[in-house]
Amino acid sequence: MIKIGKFNFVKTEIKGVYVIETGIFGDNRGYFMETYNYNEFKASGLDMVFVQDNQSKSKKGVLRGLHFQKNYSQGKLVRVVKGKVFDVAVDLRDGSSTYGKWVGVTLSEENKKQFYIPKGFAHGFLVLSDEAEFCYKCTEFYHPEDEGGIIWNDTDINIKWPLEGIDNIIFSEKDKLWPTLKEYK
Repeated sequence: MIKIGKFNFVKTEIKGVYVIETGIFGDNRGYFMETYNYNEFKASGLDMVFVQDNQSKSKKGVLRGLHFQKNYSQGKLVRVVKGKVFDVAVDLRDGSSTYGKWVGVTLSEENKKQFYIPKGFAHGFLVLSDEAEFCYKCTEFYHPEDEGGIIWNDTDINIKWPLEGIDNIIFSEKDKLWPTLKEYK
């Protein structure tokens, strides 16, 4: 773990992927927290510029992903402002010693953790609460024609999705049709 200013940058088992914890300042009015500070992120080794902010709302059982952009790869800083999700990053970087490996973290409005996923990864999440609002900053603009994906249940990647309590997984039509990692390559 690297502590810089108000942030703890917790390394994961995949190089470049971090769980980020921030200081929360609360009193009888509520709380305040800083979710991003360029100087403190840069001091930790995360020197990126974000060009787009996104937010989605989903109900329990929604699984979005595993998405990536082929030529305009995005780094993402993700967090949950309402509810709880299980968030996953899959390493797709050519030549990486962890290619095809995944790391996941539970993000919630209670734990206020963030997840940094660098360029070269597929990303997805499963909503665990009745409803979730998910926010993420991106280092590259979204290009719909450049989108790619890997099927959520690829047996070679073998993500351990926390499906207990999920009666029905809800997908978009395109998320049902993504290839496996072997088929993609």
